[in-house]
Amino acid sequence: MAKAPTTATTIGGYLATLPEDRRSALEHVRRAILANLGEGFQEGMQYGMIGYYVPHEIFPQGYHCDPSQPLPFASLGSQKNHMALYLHCLYGDAKRSAAFAKAWKATGKKLDMGKCCVRFKSLNDVPLEVVGDAIAKMSVVNYVKQYEATLAETAAGRKKAAKKKTTKKKIVKKNTAKKKIAKTKV
Repeated sequence: MAKAPTTATTIGGYLATLPEDRRSALEHVRRAILANLGEGFQEGMQYGMIGYYVPHEIFPQGYHCDPSQPLPFASLGSQKNHMALYLHCLYGDAKRSAAFAKAWKATGKKLDMGKCCVRFKSLNDVPLEVVGDAIAKMSVVNYVKQYEATLAETAAGRKKAAKKKTTKKKIVKKNTAKKKIAKTKV
């Protein structure tokens, strides 16, 4: 099963490119998302998939990786070897992510998940009520706050790591200089 082309500009156009089984599965997951999507989020095509995002009218900064893009909240797509649900709303929130995984596993269905990507082969693999619950539990306001906090934490972490690396280089240089001095005294 081939990955859907990323040239589709509409959700209908995207779904039309998929084999019937994948189209049907994504339509069901899409309905579960839309039934639980909070006020302020929008649906559209983003990054070659069906996207749910915070529009620029609400969060003008956009996505930090590409500010011309609205802030992604969730995405749904067909990949080469699986279908995927990207729950950006779980990224950066270990408690919510753990609760989501626990609820999913409690249904008896196997969870194949990375940091925010849930991979599945068929609709039977997806507990729609768990997906809907994860979507419903996050408002636009809370999602933007979580996103900004995660970004700040990540930036602080990079800054701290860079400082640590610089300090380590200074120590190595200092130790090397001491060894050179010691050799010349002998």
